[in-house]
Amino acid sequence: MYKLPTRARPVQTLLLVIVVAASTHNLQAQSHELATAIELEGQVSVLRGGQVPLFPKGTPGAPADQMSVKAKEEIVTGVDGHAIFQVRDGSTFEVFPNSRVTFQGQWTIEDMLQLVLGKIRVQIEHRNGPNHKKVTTPTAIISVRGTVFDVNVEDEDGTTFVSVEEGQVSVSHALLGGTPKILNQYDTLRIFANQPLAQAKPAGPAFRYMIDSIKHAVVDLVLNNPGGVIPTNGGTIPTSGGPQGDKGKPNKNPPTTAPPATPGGGGN
Repeated sequence: MYKLPTRARPVQTLLLVIVVAASTHNLQAQSHELATAIELEGQVSVLRGGQVPLFPKGTPGAPADQMSVKAKEEIVTGVDGHAIFQVRDGSTFEVFPNSRVTFQGQWTIEDMLQLVLGKIRVQIEHRNGPNHKKVTTPTAIISVRGTVFDVNVEDEDGTTFVSVEEGQVSVSHALLGGTPKILNQYDTLRIFANQPLAQAKPAGPAFRYMIDSIKHAVVDLVLNNPGGVIPTNGGTIPTSGGPQGDKGKPNKNPPTTAPPATPGGGGN
């Protein structure tokens, strides 16, 4: 069996390292995704050699590259800005007014978002099993597999408020390390730059997120029942089929309004 000369082995090793590095780079490049704007209102832009306005997907006449955001690009919303973005696996993130968030700041699928300031709402798609994602802030690292949660960077010190609506997240301190904290449904946590997580306590009433859930349910009800009316007196919600009779079915002959009485009783 032929053996490489001793002097040739370092060269072979170097070539192997180069091949592995190139393969890793290609895998990272393939992992780059686009975050497409599916809903948008107000002032929303992306930092791309200056602030470039974004448009929702399908906007007539809008350039295709202004409907999506690439890795390492920062989304900026104004005082009236609000947008929902979707990635390839179906996960979405919602950006609220006066916010700054970078999409895939580390150029990997797992490192999804870096929130600099403001508020985002994240919904991780997990129909096909665990979907590992990370959201980072100046003070926190939030790791998830599939859930719905809010993250709010409240000030320039990076104070971060995390609230979970559905599922479970793991929160680590980005500056001080330590043991991560697990947050379950309706749990909340505020992370300060100079305070270890061990000293952090739940921040805020859990019912707040239950109220948010009810609001979302009402919106879904209205969207799925466009002809209906939301009752204000605890009654049932009628449909667009007309007046309701027995067992919720429309009356075939709805009652008519009686004619007004003749003035003076009708006599002379």
